[in-house]
Amino acid sequence: MTSAAETATREKRLAALGSVGSAVVLVCLKVFLAVATGSLGILSEALHSGLDLIAAVITYLSVRVADKPADSEHLYGHGKVESFSAFVETALLLVTAVYIIWEAFERLLFHAPMLRPSVEAIVILVLAMGIDFVRSRALGRVARKYPSEALEADALHFSTDVWSTFVVILGITAAWLGQRFRIPGLDRFDALAALGVAAVIIWIGSRLGRHTMDALLDTAPSGLRERIAAAVDETEGVLQTERVRVRRAGQRYFVDVTISVPRTASLEQAHAASEDVERRIESIVPADVVVHVEPRAPADEHLFETIRAIAQRRGLPVHELSAHQYDGRLLVELHLEVDETASLREAHRQATELEQEIHRATEPGTRVNIHIEPLGARIGGAQEVKSLSRAVQDFLNSLPREHRQLIDCHEVLVRSVDHKILVSCHCAMDGSLPITEVHDLTALLEDRVKERFPQIFRLTIHPEPVEES
Repeated sequence: MTSAAETATREKRLAALGSVGSAVVLVCLKVFLAVATGSLGILSEALHSGLDLIAAVITYLSVRVADKPADSEHLYGHGKVESFSAFVETALLLVTAVYIIWEAFERLLFHAPMLRPSVEAIVILVLAMGIDFVRSRALGRVARKYPSEALEADALHFSTDVWSTFVVILGITAAWLGQRFRIPGLDRFDALAALGVAAVIIWIGSRLGRHTMDALLDTAPSGLRERIAAAVDETEGVLQTERVRVRRAGQRYFVDVTISVPRTASLEQAHAASEDVERRIESIVPADVVVHVEPRAPADEHLFETIRAIAQRRGLPVHELSAHQYDGRLLVELHLEVDETASLREAHRQATELEQEIHRATEPGTRVNIHIEPLGARIGGAQEVKSLSRAVQDFLNSLPREHRQLIDCHEVLVRSVDHKILVSCHCAMDGSLPITEVHDLTALLEDRVKERFPQIFRLTIHPEPVEES
């Protein structure tokens, strides 16, 4: 099955090749007419079409090169070849216009050669104008379908031929009427028609040159940057679009975007946000997108998120964060996990540096109390204690009479790890309870169990809604 890229390349090449064929036919017709009639207008048109032929060949070659994929030496592909081709075509147009203007003033001011206009020449020019019109429309359609600066330039060339040929038809018709009805001065309309052709060439060439220069200087299309920034700002997980840069090479855009995400976001969350940004941009323009992510503190960042971000930046695991107003000042408490092989001096240094940074990030006078505990990276063996497991489960299931929020306790697992008794279990509760009340109840249950079974070192309760237990 033929891919979309292969289809685009084939259509562009066929359009460019058709342009070459049309240019050959037009050059032959207009050179023959220029020799047969001696008309400067037709000669200028022959020169114009000759340059069109050169431009068409350049366009065909540039389209073949521009669609080549990127390689080790051309990392952004070969699309700029089309822009360079259009720039060369612009220069050729302007050179032609200068020659036509010079020759026209020579004939108007110094000598006027004998013209040999005829109806046959006028008919052939009308036919040439029709060829120009058909090829211009065909090239423009392909250039719009597969954005191509080279084909667009070629389409402009043929469109200038339509108007310039029309002006020449007016000039040669006036000369023919002057000779047929012996009206003096009408033969000078041929040189004036040539000046009209030159004016059309300069006007179209200046438009094409400005457009081509914008492409070579990586000028972003008007409004595209704003559309991209607005789409990125609406992406979930993105705080703000900080920078957008757009450049174009051939029919493909290259977009560099810098976005900010919450600094507490995980690497996976930041990556998911950048992928969403890429998809949004690719829905606007066919683009190769590079997204750079900057971590930023949201304007409404919670105190605990600020502390977690500080600890995360230092690579320090923290938990059990709490904050209280005590004696008119903010008191922050947290648990810091350090390498279990670290000495007290090293662990205290890490805690002190973390405390100092928290002080700088919070309100003046904040007190910070950090509890240091081993990270527990080592995975040790465990031995299940079944008899104690049944006793703990029976005790927990006797408590709903005192605590109505508690409905059931199950999956009680008791094991011995490094001579310490650890217990975990699931407790079913009313799913509509606020999480603060659930936390208070689990803390109370832990106290009751450890009071009943002093040998237990730690109890971990997993609360769950009764409908899911």
